Amino acid sequence: MLKLLLSIVLLAVGYEARAEDGSRLWLRAERTVKAKDVVRFNGKPNATVKIAEDELRNYWQGQLVSMHLDSKCGIKAGGFRLDVSPSKIDVTASTADGLLYAAYDLLRRQETGEQPVSGDNVPAFDIRILNHWDNLDGSIERGYAGNSIWLWDEIAECKKGTSRRASLGKACYQCSPSLSAHITEYARANASIGINGSVLNNVNASPQMLSTIYINKVKAISDILRPYGIKTYLSVNFATPMVLGGLETADPLNPAVAQWWKDKVKEIYSIIPDFGGFLVKANSEGQPGPGDYNRTHADGANMLADALKPYGGIVMWRCFVYGNKHKGEDRVKQAVTEFQPEDGLFRENVILQAKNGPLDFQPREPYAPVFDQIKKTPMMAELQITQEYLGQSIHLVYLAPMWKEFFSFVSPSKLKGVAGVANIGDDTNWCGHHFSQANWYAYGRLAWNPALSSEAIAKEWLLLTFTPSKEEFLSSALDIMLRSHEACVDYMMPLGLHHIFMADHHYGPEPGGNQPHFPEEWKPVYYHKADSAGIGFDRSSKGTNAVSQYRQPFCRQYDNLATCPDEYLLWFHHVAWDYRMKSGRTLWEEMQYHYNRGVKEVETFVETWHKLKPMVDEQRYREVDERLQKHLDNAREWRSVCLDYFGKYAK
Repeated sequence: MLKLLLSIVLLAVGYEARAEDGSRLWLRAERTVKAKDVVRFNGKPNATVKIAEDELRNYWQGQLVSMHLDSKCGIKAGGFRLDVSPSKIDVTASTADGLLYAAYDLLRRQETGEQPVSGDNVPAFDIRILNHWDNLDGSIERGYAGNSIWLWDEIAECKKGTSRRASLGKACYQCSPSLSAHITEYARANASIGINGSVLNNVNASPQMLSTIYINKVKAISDILRPYGIKTYLSVNFATPMVLGGLETADPLNPAVAQWWKDKVKEIYSIIPDFGGFLVKANSEGQPGPGDYNRTHADGANMLADALKPYGGIVMWRCFVYGNKHKGEDRVKQAVTEFQPEDGLFRENVILQAKNGPLDFQPREPYAPVFDQIKKTPMMAELQITQEYLGQSIHLVYLAPMWKEFFSFVSPSKLKGVAGVANIGDDTNWCGHHFSQANWYAYGRLAWNPALSSEAIAKEWLLLTFTPSKEEFLSSALDIMLRSHEACVDYMMPLGLHHIFMADHHYGPEPGGNQPHFPEEWKPVYYHKADSAGIGFDRSSKGTNAVSQYRQPFCRQYDNLATCPDEYLLWFHHVAWDYRMKSGRTLWEEMQYHYNRGVKEVETFVETWHKLKPMVDEQRYREVDERLQKHLDNAREWRSVCLDYFGKYAK
C-alpha cells in the first residue's frame, strides 16, 4: 500500500519513471522559478540568441547574465568571453552561436558545481561535426541503438500552401510534430557540447539523397538544426550524375559531369542557403570514384569543390581508401601511397578526412601516418563514436582515453576539424547503452578542447547524467570508465593484435577467419599471421616497411623490436612465441596475462556496479547491469577462443 501511495505522489509532482530512462541524456537540470529575469540582451535577438536566453531563464540559478554580440570583439567565431563579477556575468561573442555555447557552459558549470571563470573560451577546431551512417530506409550502418532518428517518411510536403516557396512553384516540406521535437532535442544536446555540424547520411551514400524530394526533406531538418548553430552536410555518391542525371559517365574531367554538379549544387543552395557541403567516400570498398576513369582524388575532389566554392561550401574527402590502385600492398600503407603524391593539388575548400588509425577503428592502433605525410592540404580526423569494433552497444567502453592517445601523436593545431561517426539511434536512451552516451559527450568536449583530460570529461558526464548524491558512486563509476578501454584491448586484441573479429558484423572473435569469398584484407589470418614460429604482422623495414611512413623518432622506434612499445608490438613485428618481453614473461605468457587481466577487469566492473545499486535509479541500474553481464560473457568468450586458437601454434 505504501508503495502504491508513493507512486501516486511521485506521479502527482511530475516525477515519472521515464525521467530515468536515459532520454534526457546529460541535460537533466530542473526548471527553476525565479523572482526576476536572469538574462539580458541588448538588441533584437535572432533565433539562436533566443534559445540561449530561454536556456538561462529556464535553468540558470545564479546572478544576472548580460549577453553582448559584437562582431569586432576579436573573439574567434563560436567562442565567447566571460567577465564574472559578484553581481553579474558579462558574456561577449562575435557570433550568436558563441552566446549559445556560453549559456550551455554556464549551465554545465552550475550542474557540476564548478564556478564560472573570467576569460576567453574558444573552440580548438572550426569544424566539429557528426557523421551519421544512416540510410534512407531507416537502417544505420554500424548502428547499435535502433533505427535512424531522421524518419524521412515523417517529413512530408506541406499542403497549406502558405509559404513563399509555394508561390515560386517550389515544394515546402515539414516534419511531423513528434519528429520535429525529437530533432530539436538532438540539436540541443549537440549544441550543449559545441558540435556545429551534422552529415545526415551514410558515407556509402545512395544517389537518391540528392534528388529534389530529399533535398527538400533535408531542408526541413536543417531548419530545425540551424538555430542551434548546426550546419547540415550530405554524403554523396560519386556516380550520382549517372543515376539521377542520366549521364553515361561520372568522369570528373567531363564538362557535362562538372556542369551537372554545378547545377545540383545551385539547386541545393536555393533550398538550403547555408548548406555546409559534401562528404565523399570514393574508390574504397567498391564505392565509385575518379579512379574508375583513371583520374586522381584531386581531380574528383576539385570538381566538387569548384561547384561548392561560390556558396562557401566545403568538400570533406575521405582518405579511407584501399584496394583501389594498389591491390596487394599492405592495407595500412595505402592511404599514404594514394594521397601523399597529390598533396598540394587540392582546392583550398577541400579537406582530407582520415581515420585516427591507418586500418579501421580498431580498439588500439598506432596513429595514421597520413597525418605526417600530408603537409599542404587541410586535414581533419575521423573518430568513431559508435563502437563498431569495441563491443557495439553491449560493452561498457569509454573512448576518451583512446582519442586522447591519438591527440598525443597528432597535434590538434594541425587539424582543421574533427568528425565523429555517431552512435545515435531512435532507442529511448539514444545510444543503446546508457554509458555509450558518455562517448557522444566526450567527443563533443574534446572537439571543443582536446586538452581536457579523460577523467575530467568522465566526471562531468557522471555528475550531469546521474547527479550522484554520494561520492562513492562518482569515484566508483569513474574508475570503471577510466579502466574500461584498456580492459577491452586486453580481452580482445592485446599487444598490437588487430582485426581478428568476425568478418561480417565485427562482433565477437574469429582469429581463424579465412573465408575464401572475402578479400585478403578482410581476413583475420591476414593480420595476425600466427604460425609455429610466432605471431604478428611484420611492418618493419624487413617486412612491408610501413614504419617508413612515420616521422622520427617513431619510425626508428617502431622499426626496432627492442624499442617498439608493447602496445604496438604485433602490429609492426612477427614475434617468436618465446621472445622475452620487458615484463620478463615470454610473448605467449604475456598474451595469456593480458587476456586474463582483461576478463578480471570486467568481473570487477560487474561487482562494483552491484555495490552501487542503492545509488542508481532502478531502471538504469537494471539496464546497465544486464549489459554488463553480457559484456562479461563476451570477454570470457574472447579469452577462450583466442587463447585456444593461438595456443595451437604456441604449443
